[in-house]
Amino acid sequence: MDGTDEPVERIDGGDLSCARLLILLRARVAELAEGSVVHLSTTDPVAPIDLPAWCRITGHTYLGVADAGPPPVYGVRVSGSPVATRPDRPWHPVT
Repeated sequence: MDGTDEPVERIDGGDLSCARLLILLRARVAELAEGSVVHLSTTDPVAPIDLPAWCRITGHTYLGVADAGPPPVYGVRVSGSPVATRPDRPWHPVT
């Protein structure tokens, strides 16, 4: 991760699929200030692939594994100017 001790927002994704996790994450980061950090815990084995991809699409910063778990926890830093995505499909930019 980034080595800082700043406060973080937490999302417990449990065993939700990555699609549901991204819907939760999209909604949460929309409420947060630029630079905020979110820690998302999940047992979904696809999360280490989908989260960095989602961050590249949206402009948020993927911080990597914050805690190896179990369950693993992944970090995301909120962008001040993210790319808008569809609420029901947060991996699709709004066109």
